[in-house]
Amino acid sequence: MTTPGDRYTHGHHESVVRSHSWRTVANSAAYLEPYLVPGATVLDVGCGPGTITLDIASRVYPARVVGLDASEEVIRRATALAVEREVSNVEFVTGNAYSLDFADETFDIVHAHQVLQHVSRPVDLLREFRRVRSSAGVVAVREVDYGSSFWYPETEGLRSWLSLLSAVYRSNSAEPDAGRRLKAWARAAGFTDIVSTASIWTFNSDADREYWGGQWEERMLESTLALDALEAGLATKDELAAISRSWRDWVNDDDGWFAMPHGEIIAKG
Repeated sequence: MTTPGDRYTHGHHESVVRSHSWRTVANSAAYLEPYLVPGATVLDVGCGPGTITLDIASRVYPARVVGLDASEEVIRRATALAVEREVSNVEFVTGNAYSLDFADETFDIVHAHQVLQHVSRPVDLLREFRRVRSSAGVVAVREVDYGSSFWYPETEGLRSWLSLLSAVYRSNSAEPDAGRRLKAWARAAGFTDIVSTASIWTFNSDADREYWGGQWEERMLESTLALDALEAGLATKDELAAISRSWRDWVNDDDGWFAMPHGEIIAKG
């Protein structure tokens, strides 16, 4: 999800979009499930390829669901997936999350997954989410906290990955440890009733390691993240290649295990 003046650190390389297509309500928005009842209208900001959005639409049917993203490329992909799955109560649109093209109090739920970490003005985004949420509705946000990630084996290559990732984020005026800041950002945006929780992604089976490590193996060589690291002088091609190989080594290690914590908020008031 990018907005004017912000740069999406990961970009839309196929490896990135493929990883996003794994996401569902169950693995990425379980904290929101109690609110996804039939008849609840939903805006999904930063929807990407739409897999979470379509899952939401199936749960709140027949209510209107809108998936919004700044990338025309992923909106086309999401729209095609909706047609393929014959989901009739969803539409996908491009837009600017800082200035949403909806009237006040349009949606019962405004949801964003892995969006605030990529923007320079997260509090302004939350204020805009609050504007288009109904008076009795909720704003629901889940964000990674990269700095809290931990893994085994504890290789130098993966430590270099995390250090470089954080440096690239911050060179883009973004926050890699957004998860721990969600409550503070929501309070600054004017919310007075905030439930804060946390959940975790873990990857340890053969299939999980191939999914998670395989896409990072590609990202470190071919994604926007790699280009930004080179352009900002934060890494050389050889250093990126070494990190990429470290991810393949982790995938191939039967003892490989990775955990990534996330912060979550349900904000009212």
